[in-house]
Amino acid sequence: MAALLTWTGNGTAIDWILGVLVLEGVLLVAYRRVTQQGLGIGPVLSLLLPGACLLLALRCALTGAAPVWIAAWLLAAFFTHLADIALRWRAAAESQV
Repeated sequence: MAALLTWTGNGTAIDWILGVLVLEGVLLVAYRRVTQQGLGIGPVLSLLLPGACLLLALRCALTGAAPVWIAAWLLAAFFTHLADIALRWRAAAESQV
């Protein structure tokens, strides 16, 4: 149990999760390049960035970073989420025309 608390408390778990998130992005873009199907790099970034920002805010909280860093990452997550919504609405509106 102590090892699990250490692994999560020092941010190592978040680092691994962020690594998996980056790998997911690379695989999605590679799939698009190979098959000419799936999401392009813009939609992939808008899909993954809000989650990455939330993970970075969590990492800051777990490692005892200054509250301003936690707030900055949460704010970045909010704005990247808004950008993702805007891109999805625009794509939906274009497909209905």
